[in-house]
Amino acid sequence: MADDLLWRHLRDLPAFRALLRATEARFYADLPLPEPVLDLGCGDGHFGAVALPRVPQVGLDPGAGPLGEARRRGGYRLLIRAEGERIPFPDGSFAAVVSNSVLEHIPGVGLVLAEVARVLRPGGVFYFSVPGPNFLPLLSIGRALDRLGMRSLGDAYRAFFNRVSRHRHCDGPGVWEARLEAVGLRLRRFWPYFSRRALTALEWGHYLGLPSLVCKRLTGRWVLWPSRVNLWPTERLLRPLFEEPLSGEGAYLFFVAERPRVSQPTGGG
Repeated sequence: MADDLLWRHLRDLPAFRALLRATEARFYADLPLPEPVLDLGCGDGHFGAVALPRVPQVGLDPGAGPLGEARRRGGYRLLIRAEGERIPFPDGSFAAVVSNSVLEHIPGVGLVLAEVARVLRPGGVFYFSVPGPNFLPLLSIGRALDRLGMRSLGDAYRAFFNRVSRHRHCDGPGVWEARLEAVGLRLRRFWPYFSRRALTALEWGHYLGLPSLVCKRLTGRWVLWPSRVNLWPTERLLRPLFEEPLSGEGAYLFFVAERPRVSQPTGGG
């Protein structure tokens, strides 16, 4: 239990965010993470410091406030305030780039992907997660309105939730593969995750988690008293969702891509 990923997130984050991030953290336990690593869109640094096997060497984010939190958290050798469209490093600087739930918020995502391809070494890996095309259809309130014959209200709710989530993209694997290929990256594999039940917990967590937001504004912490005594009911509710096997109906997608190595021409004669 000392290294329990769900608990490590629950003690620091709102419950819905903890469930999603802990689920994603499990994937990295089985993925190679060659160094140096760039955390693209590192935010407050929590994911890089808690979820990844090792804290990335470099964190990049456009927000001064989140970067201040990441700096106080420690672990990164270098934190840089910059947009992903202009990564201030030379070509081939990184062996791996990680971008967790970031690309869906960026309108000009193709420019960011081109920069990722540029700063990756040949053979370097790119891991990223985004909401997929099942995200909106699986929202529980939208589905309930659809069943009641109020499809227009259901569509309005889905648009509202997407706007609150600041999503610009909820695209499928084919769209992302085309974007990757356009900048010289190769999709190696992907998988859906986060079931309908898990997404319902995340959806309702946005509303039920308002006290956490107040706590964050007043104290700088999402969880005022991060003890098992305080959090055990939440942990018991979320544990079965955290331990669910992967499902083809997942609301999110995790991608593994790479910058191909340049093939050497064979000699003739």
